[in-house]
Amino acid sequence: MDDTIELTLAEAIALCADAAIRAGAREDTALALARSAVAAEAESQPNVGLAHFVDYLEAIAAGRIDGQALPAITRPAPTMIASDANGGAAHTGFDACFEEIVRTAGDLGMALFSQRNSYTCGALGYFTGRLADGGLLAIAATNGPALMAGSGGTKRVFCTNPLAFSAPATGGPPLTIDQASSATAFVNIRKAARDGRAIPEGWALDAAGNPTTDAAAAVKGALLAFGGARGANIALMVEVLSAGLTGANWSADAPPFTTGAQSPGTGMLVIAIRPDLIDPDFSGRLQKYLGRLEREYGVHVPGRTKAAARAQAAKDGISIPRALFGRLSR
Repeated sequence: MDDTIELTLAEAIALCADAAIRAGAREDTALALARSAVAAEAESQPNVGLAHFVDYLEAIAAGRIDGQALPAITRPAPTMIASDANGGAAHTGFDACFEEIVRTAGDLGMALFSQRNSYTCGALGYFTGRLADGGLLAIAATNGPALMAGSGGTKRVFCTNPLAFSAPATGGPPLTIDQASSATAFVNIRKAARDGRAIPEGWALDAAGNPTTDAAAAVKGALLAFGGARGANIALMVEVLSAGLTGANWSADAPPFTTGAQSPGTGMLVIAIRPDLIDPDFSGRLQKYLGRLEREYGVHVPGRTKAAARAQAAKDGISIPRALFGRLSR
């Protein structure tokens, strides 16, 4: 028997949304979570795709995500939109504010979206990419429960604290950069531990603060920042933007996102800019420049591989393990 199942993207979204509703989520939250997970799967990011969606289901069932929460949305200033997720999913508040973010950036040239008290948001580039599809340049920062050591330390103090950046490029997919401040994402360490595989040097410390290539020991220890102190400084900057500015939990104070019944209460900050007000040909110039970087300098342009995978998945659907399909169906 074939150990995989073929699904269209619409079928995958319906499967996940139904599972989230059965777990206790409102329909809008269920759809928001399902769309983001399926988008990651379609872009060949399975570690933050449907396998990660199971984490959302378990979090809803356990209470780490309040599936019935309604975000409280305020406008502290004309360009600012603030959401208190009230213990719900990060995606619910962003989706509720999406059109207002786009409209505000269109009318005033830029918009700032701030959110606190939510569960972790998965692939951060999903949020900036959606804004770039609408012609906006977007930057996002988010935090989560502590997983990574800071500069000079060995104890967990920051999450992987990613930054995402997307910019529209005429005639092509947006330039999208989505990367953690850690040497790798925690989901990669966790998957290596489940598979019994070693991890590269420089990724993590064990619980005693010693460098390790044992993934199981790394899960109990701390991740390391990329580039040493420089990466750790970026993690601190992300922490200030996503937790300090939003009023969310500092990573060191956030309850875990895999156990217990408390929301990690994390934060996210998204800035959207309308670039054509400064340079009417910004998107066209960027597309030409990216093409030049590829052709003349052999530069890999982030976002294009994922966009190609997404287009292929829209045409042919996605393939997921039969065991995962069964788990979501149940």
